[in-house]
Amino acid sequence: MNPLLSRLQPYPFERLRRLFADVTPSPAHRAISLGIGEPKHATPQMLKDALAASLDTGLTGYPATAGEPGLREACAGWLQRRYGVSVHPGTQVLPVNGSREALFAFAQTVLDPSKPGATLAFPNPFYQIYEGAALLGGAEPYYVPSVPARNFAADWASVPEAVWQRTQMIYVCSPGNPTGAVMPLSEWETLFALSDRYGFVIASDECYSEIYFRDEPPLGGLEAAVRLGRHDFRNLVMFTSLSKRSNVPGLRSGFVAGDAALIKAFLLYRTYHGGAMSPAVQAASVAAWGDEAHVIDNRRQYREKFAAVTPLLAEVLDVALPDAAFYLWAGVPAGFAGRLPGLSADEVFARELLAQYNVTVLPGSYLAREAGGTNPGAGRVRMALVAEPAECLEAAHRIVDFCRAHA
Repeated sequence: MNPLLSRLQPYPFERLRRLFADVTPSPAHRAISLGIGEPKHATPQMLKDALAASLDTGLTGYPATAGEPGLREACAGWLQRRYGVSVHPGTQVLPVNGSREALFAFAQTVLDPSKPGATLAFPNPFYQIYEGAALLGGAEPYYVPSVPARNFAADWASVPEAVWQRTQMIYVCSPGNPTGAVMPLSEWETLFALSDRYGFVIASDECYSEIYFRDEPPLGGLEAAVRLGRHDFRNLVMFTSLSKRSNVPGLRSGFVAGDAALIKAFLLYRTYHGGAMSPAVQAASVAAWGDEAHVIDNRRQYREKFAAVTPLLAEVLDVALPDAAFYLWAGVPAGFAGRLPGLSADEVFARELLAQYNVTVLPGSYLAREAGGTNPGAGRVRMALVAEPAECLEAAHRIVDFCRAHA
C-alpha cells in the first residue's frame, strides 16, 4: 500500500460519526441536519431537461478529456459576463468533474516531492481536501494562521520566509469555507507578489462565489489578476463548480481556468487519470452556465434564510452574517468548555444539541488543525443553512432554546 495513505487524517464527518456513536438523538424532535454543506434547493428544470435530451447521443462514445468546445466556450462566456475576464476557451479552460476532485488532482500535477521540504500552504481552518492533496502529493502541509478579529482571514504576513522558500503551491478559498470571508484586492496583491518572489502556484477555490449577501459580488482570482495587470494569469488557476451555484451536487460538474501552461499540464495529468466528463453532463452544464435567472433565485432563497436565522442565533451565539457562502461560523457559549473530559467545547455543544434537540452541527475544531499551540476552530461550530427555510428556522429556534437552557 502507498505509505502516504497512513498520513491522512479521519475526515470530519467520520469524526462526527464517532463523536455521536453513543448519543441517542431526542425522540421528541424530528432530525434536522446543519452538518454537511450539501445544497437542498430544487435543481432547475431547464438543467434536467438538457440532461435528459442528451441521453440518446451522450452515452454512446468516450468523451474527450478536454471537453467539448461548446462547454469550454460556455465556461469562458460565463467568466466574461461574471468577472469581465477574457480567457481562451481552448487553452485556458478545462472542464472537471466537480471542484473537489480537481482541487485534489491539481496538486498531484504541480507538486514535486523530490525537492527537499516541498510544502503546500493553506489557511487554517480549511477544506479538508487541501491537506489530503498535500500529504498524498508527498508535500508537507503548512497551516497558515487565521485572525479571528478579521473574520478568520489568513495571516499571510506571519508565514516565515523559510517556509515561503520551499512552498510550491498554496490553496486559497474565497468565499471561504467555513467562515464565508471574501478576499479583498489588497490580499490578492500580496499573494501575487509572494508568488512572483518565490515561484509558487496559487489554486483559488471559488465554488461559493454565487451565494453572497452584499450588493457587490465576491471578487474572483482571475478578476483580481486582471485588475492588477496580470493578464497572463501566471501561476494562477481558479476552480469553480455548479454544485452550489445551480443546486446539482450530484452532477459533478465544474471547470478550472487560468495560466495556460498550468492548464496544459493539468490536461496531460487528467488524460491518464481518466478525468473526462460525460457528454450528457456536459450538455446539462452548458445550459446551466448559460442561465443566470435560476442563480439569482437561488441567491434570493439563501438571503431570505440568513436574514431570518442569523438574528435569532445572534441572541445566544457569537455569530454574524457572513460575506458569502451558506455557512454560519458560530462561537459557542463558554459554559460548554470542560464539561466532558477530553472533548472541546464545540464537541460538547454538538453532542448535547443532538441529544436534546436532534439538530446536527459540525464542531469547528474538525475543520482545522492545531498549529502554534492553537486550533482556530475550537469553540466554534459550522452550520450549513442548506435545507428549506422552514427547517432552518425551526433548527434556529431549537438552538436558541438549547442555549438558553444552558445559560
